[in-house]
Amino acid sequence: MAPPLRTTSAIATALSIALLSYLLCKKTRSKASSKKTPKTLSVKKARNGLVAAIGNTPLIRINSLSDATGCEILGKAEFLNPGGSVKDRVAVKIIEEALESGALAQGGIITEGSAGSTAISLATVAPAFGCKCHVVIPDDAAIEKSQILEALGATFERVRPVSITHKDHFVNIARRRALEANQVALKHGKGNQNEYLDVKQINGYTSDSGKQDPIFYSDCKGGFFADQFENLANFRAHYEGTGPEIWDQTGGKLDAFIAAAGTGGTVAGVSRFLKEKNANVRCFLIDPPGSGLFNKVTRGVMYTREEAEGRRLKNPFDTITEGIGINRLTENFKLAELDGAFRGTDLEAVEMSRYLLKNDGLFLGSSSAMNCVGAVRVAQALGPGHTIVTILCDSGMRHLSKFYDVGYLSKYGLMPSAVGLEFLGLK
Repeated sequence: MAPPLRTTSAIATALSIALLSYLLCKKTRSKASSKKTPKTLSVKKARNGLVAAIGNTPLIRINSLSDATGCEILGKAEFLNPGGSVKDRVAVKIIEEALESGALAQGGIITEGSAGSTAISLATVAPAFGCKCHVVIPDDAAIEKSQILEALGATFERVRPVSITHKDHFVNIARRRALEANQVALKHGKGNQNEYLDVKQINGYTSDSGKQDPIFYSDCKGGFFADQFENLANFRAHYEGTGPEIWDQTGGKLDAFIAAAGTGGTVAGVSRFLKEKNANVRCFLIDPPGSGLFNKVTRGVMYTREEAEGRRLKNPFDTITEGIGINRLTENFKLAELDGAFRGTDLEAVEMSRYLLKNDGLFLGSSSAMNCVGAVRVAQALGPGHTIVTILCDSGMRHLSKFYDVGYLSKYGLMPSAVGLEFLGLK
């Protein structure tokens, strides 16, 4: 009976080797996965009050676009967040992580450079954490955004738009304001006394002390620069929140996701999560005029052939859509998993906004309209029978003085005239 014993021994040895191989492979995959996606830095805590109402927004069928394309086109209704936009998620995540790490003290001032939506979201949620908000906003942003900030009790500055490399770009000014707040806090003994309260430098940028106008009161408890473009709390807000919600709301049955990018946090967080759940979900960017991201995704460079030859426009951000489009790679956008990109025009966004208002009762802002343009482009590329998700970032209420103003649109030749979807090649 020796052969059976030998066979049993061989089977046992084979099983042991297989088990060892499985464990080693699992460990290797685990290490690879941890490198692929940035680790969550904050411990999730139970949320309550206003903050608990942020997220879990409806995923609605956009009937007119779905019927016209033969696809199921679904919009994540982020305009239903308490602060009125998708940026509420980012504001909460940034503040939570800053408080947990000690970079922000309760009662401190959160500073940010923003075209409007993130500023409003920070001003909305900051009081819920016992903090204040100071915003630097470009003066070409719709005036109602500044009015909302003022009503919310935030302090703000409107400054002229300049290149991000200029020291007086609105983002760079906001960074300096956080340093000033730290200086005031230390001077009056009000600061959060820890390693994060650096009066000389924030995120590698040095203060030009002595050339600043004092704008913070002596009871200031220090400042924290939100840094929405580079702070990966932005990415995590969507990787941990928006992406999983879309997956659950569709039951994992979706074919494509598309969105525009400003900071890149939304398109990066959602695309990365969806791709990890199902690599067959196709993710795309829709990019407005003047932005270099379309070129980066499709050609691997941020500039067109004409720009490379030195014929770049003096002001490349020639678009009326606010909060989207950029000519640099942010840390957030670098994490995006994209299969391609589409171009959208200002006129297409204007036409789309009026079409959706007339046919679906959806009163959307400029970036939301551009996202819907992108959703139709994806439907045309994939063909009927697919499920496509996009983001309805905010409502039209913040865009009355520009995107919905007849005088402004006529000045730039952007008056809508379409009856249907002929501006996208559909009847």
